[in-house]
Amino acid sequence: MGKVISIANQKGGVGKTTTAINLAASLAAIEHPTLVIDIDPQSNTTSGLGIDVKTVTNSIYEVLIGSVDIQDTIRTTELDFLDLVPAHINLVGAEIEMIDREDRERILDKAIWELRDKYDFIIIDCPPSLGLLTINALTSSNSIVIPVQCEYFALEGLGQLLNTIKIVRQHLNPDLDIEGVLLTMYDTRTRLSNQVAEEVKRYFDDRVFKSVITRNIRLAEAPSFGKPALLYDSISTGSKNYLALARELIKKNKKLFKDSPVLSN
Repeated sequence: MGKVISIANQKGGVGKTTTAINLAASLAAIEHPTLVIDIDPQSNTTSGLGIDVKTVTNSIYEVLIGSVDIQDTIRTTELDFLDLVPAHINLVGAEIEMIDREDRERILDKAIWELRDKYDFIIIDCPPSLGLLTINALTSSNSIVIPVQCEYFALEGLGQLLNTIKIVRQHLNPDLDIEGVLLTMYDTRTRLSNQVAEEVKRYFDDRVFKSVITRNIRLAEAPSFGKPALLYDSISTGSKNYLALARELIKKNKKLFKDSPVLSN
């Protein structure tokens, strides 16, 4: 059974969508069947993987309101082992439409249950909020990756996210784990990045990934071409950073993936 991982941080601009796209692409490049679910109304993961949002008719929105089966929303991408459940702007109103539904926090969990045997990884890109969409993602996940940018106020608001994780564990998903905290937008030239990295490691200890995502222009350019960094510039620093993260994630879950090519190196 595959592992479901939410990429979440209610603070915007931390590299959440960049991480969802490029971690998923890197896992797929290592030949792990991977599904990305875009549950952010901004639909940036959808467009960042080459899907024109205007052409999307069946999306995660229709799944959440109960009008289509999730199997009917899955789109292929340029990478052989990477599929996508796209988002649409209609998702903005989903939380209001879900509010009166029975077991509303588990709608996504029930929808993706049948997909867990099809994919090694299911990556969920959450919106920058802690509303019902994010609660659905966390309730359906085995773990959460928390991107934290190496800038001022990096830890601001994380207490609220950790409290939400605690509540989800208590009432909805007792097995939800913090997969790791990911340092993003790291600039090796600045003292600030080093100071923030030290502060995050002091706060989260061994839950911080060893892999760090450095500032990289190719990584920033790739979404405008509808491609993950690996397809836009495979030798860029950003591509290498996310491949390293994917390998670290696979090794961390080696019991699930004993035959992975990564583990045989």
